[in-house]
Amino acid sequence: MSNKIAVTFARLSQRNEAKSVQVARNITILDAARQAGVDIEATCGLRGRCRSCRVKIIKGDMPPPTVQDAVQLGHDEVLEGFRLSCQTRMLGDTTVMPMPPKAEEGHKILAAHDSKADTSVLHLDSGIKKILVQSDTPVEEHHQTSDVEEILSSIPDLKSTEVALRCIRKIPLELRKQNGVLTITGFNGDIIDIEAGDTTDHSYGVAFDIGTTSVVATLLDLQTGEQLASAGGVNAQAVYGGDLMSRIAYAQFDTKKLTTLRAKIINQVNEYIRQCCSAANVNPDHVYKIVIVGNTCMHHIFLGIDVSYLGLAPYAPVVRENLVIPAEELPLKAAPNAQVCMLPIIAGFVGADTVACILSTRIHESDDIRVLVDIGTNGEVVMGSREWLTACSAPAGPALEGAQIRDGMRGAVGAVEKVEVKDDFVCSTIGDVPAIGICGSGLIDAAARLIDQQLMDANGNFRKHDLDELPTDIRKRLIVSEHGHREFVLVWGEEGGKTNAVGITQGDIRQLQLAKSAIYSGIRLLQSVMNISDDEIEQLMLCGGFGNYINMESAKTIRLLPGLSNEHISYVGNAALLGAQMALLSEAERQNAYEITQDIQHVALAARPDFQDIFVDSMTFMGSRFPTSARSSRRKKKNQRQKHVV
Repeated sequence: MSNKIAVTFARLSQRNEAKSVQVARNITILDAARQAGVDIEATCGLRGRCRSCRVKIIKGDMPPPTVQDAVQLGHDEVLEGFRLSCQTRMLGDTTVMPMPPKAEEGHKILAAHDSKADTSVLHLDSGIKKILVQSDTPVEEHHQTSDVEEILSSIPDLKSTEVALRCIRKIPLELRKQNGVLTITGFNGDIIDIEAGDTTDHSYGVAFDIGTTSVVATLLDLQTGEQLASAGGVNAQAVYGGDLMSRIAYAQFDTKKLTTLRAKIINQVNEYIRQCCSAANVNPDHVYKIVIVGNTCMHHIFLGIDVSYLGLAPYAPVVRENLVIPAEELPLKAAPNAQVCMLPIIAGFVGADTVACILSTRIHESDDIRVLVDIGTNGEVVMGSREWLTACSAPAGPALEGAQIRDGMRGAVGAVEKVEVKDDFVCSTIGDVPAIGICGSGLIDAAARLIDQQLMDANGNFRKHDLDELPTDIRKRLIVSEHGHREFVLVWGEEGGKTNAVGITQGDIRQLQLAKSAIYSGIRLLQSVMNISDDEIEQLMLCGGFGNYINMESAKTIRLLPGLSNEHISYVGNAALLGAQMALLSEAERQNAYEITQDIQHVALAARPDFQDIFVDSMTFMGSRFPTSARSSRRKKKNQRQKHVV
């Protein structure tokens, strides 16, 4: 019997082609897909804890279902041939249909124009300077000189005589194109480009926010600060895990897998540079500076740095400092003349994106106590003022991005994003189309409405008794599934954009509790460390792609955020991207970023003896106990008497 089998991945649409690959027998379908170049998302990091990697076996030997298949997919889907590709090992030649959990067109990405931080104090000094010179070519054989020496002698106030090999290779042709008229480009005194003619009016840079879930880029004119174009989308690495630990686990002690992750993000960054330059009609050769921010894991993967020990105690980064790297070394071929600046890192799970948020919100210069909360897959909390600044990581996981939620999806067209209660539950979707799933803001809204309507208690348990006291339309939504699990239907199947209803299960509530507790307990623990009460907090700032869309009252109801008055809570948009733009336009701000990392105090939550108690307390919601009718009250007294007799 041959140890090789053939796996064919059927096409998903007219735009895709079927792909076949020969693989070793008994490997997982997901591994086979990656060998075939087929992207299948695995948001839980190959642990069989979500449905994102499900496929349907349409031909060949049917692998037996695993326990995870039964738990995540249910009996009916297993019988129909559905399997989790990360758990299922193939027995023979097989044809597989990848089944994306949701169609996520129109994914909401928070761009720079959504940001609201104050940049009025920003002084434009990107470090990029272009000068026009007239240089001679060597004319006498006996004169010991060279093209490079002639050019250097024509540059006023020369700070460096170092010329990169890439520039030297260009000199013979460029020097002679326009009779020695040259534009010399420097970065902090070092020559980074030489070209013929006068191009002194063309100087551009790109700022990137590389998040766990999404990547956003903006192209700026370095001389005016004007934003010329932007691009963004889901992080291409998401197919290898929805959260940081999943991606670290994927690449841990495996250089080939690290290279795979790195190639994904390098290609994406190159593509976004091309898109921005094309949209703004800018020559990519005139992109001279790129600033990149992201969490520590994204930072290391982008640079090809081993993340193995980032996932092991004490979770220390390999490097924390400001870095400047020529684009050609990475390589970023889309901007060959650029210098790539990586902002510094605070700690293992508090990265350069947090530093950028601090820069843009000026929390480090505040006289009053302020709190900065980045709600996302890898959340962070910063608290304090100019006198004392603390920060912690609050890893909420991907639940708030729709992962590990049965009907969850990212914030894309068709996602329930808002839930209201009138006579009945009313759901609004992104794009105002029939619902196909629910995103994080909708999940928070739904949980808050369940609490408001006394359909769920403070511990997150669905109501079981005295259901006849509820309005009929609402009571019908609280059902028991075929597996005996309670769930609440938000959108009935015939009203939505798919066959099945969109709802919230008890398991979804548990995932939400874990996610929101991470953020809430991070805030509470920093308050404990700094001995700060709610009354002393002047402003709580929500940033990031997710925080910008949540309903503040709902967030307070489920205890994702503390119960501050609305006038003390504000949205600051994509503060990380804005901070990256500030460092792009100002070298003083880039240096300021490093100083922030030296002054801030990192608080490791797990190392705090009181963290466990705070986290457990944070799991609860604001809801009260269900109303007790006379019948249920008598039942309770009867049970108490029976216990007393026993």
